[in-house]
Amino acid sequence: MVYAVKLTREKGKVLVSFPDFPNVHTYGDDEQKALTHAVDALETMLMAMIEDREEIPASRGIRRGEKAITLPVLSSAKLELYRAMRTAKVGKAELARRLHWHLPQVDRLLDLAHASRLDQLEAAFRTLGKELKIEVADAA
Repeated sequence: MVYAVKLTREKGKVLVSFPDFPNVHTYGDDEQKALTHAVDALETMLMAMIEDREEIPASRGIRRGEKAITLPVLSSAKLELYRAMRTAKVGKAELARRLHWHLPQVDRLLDLAHASRLDQLEAAFRTLGKELKIEVADAA
């Protein structure tokens, strides 16, 4: 998943804002550190949105003058699982029941900070009638 960020320089720092998430801001001493912090800030916001059962907006795309940040693949898969659950109107307890898992296992599966196993994500997607696919591409 790729989201747009706007970088501005102020008082020797690089400030980061997110057009798709107006309440999220961070900064860094230079552009590289600011972009690294941007991923952390965005993941923190997304975890809060999952916890609050809010809809995760799709990226509106990158516009002129903006930079792109890419979420880690595992985080992206977890967000897609969350979106699939919302679309299917399947809550965490129901997913746990369908998978014959304990609820904390599903909680960890949706926790962007937890290093979940791909086979667990695949099982959850299958339960929702979805398939997880991975693509490898040349680096930009």
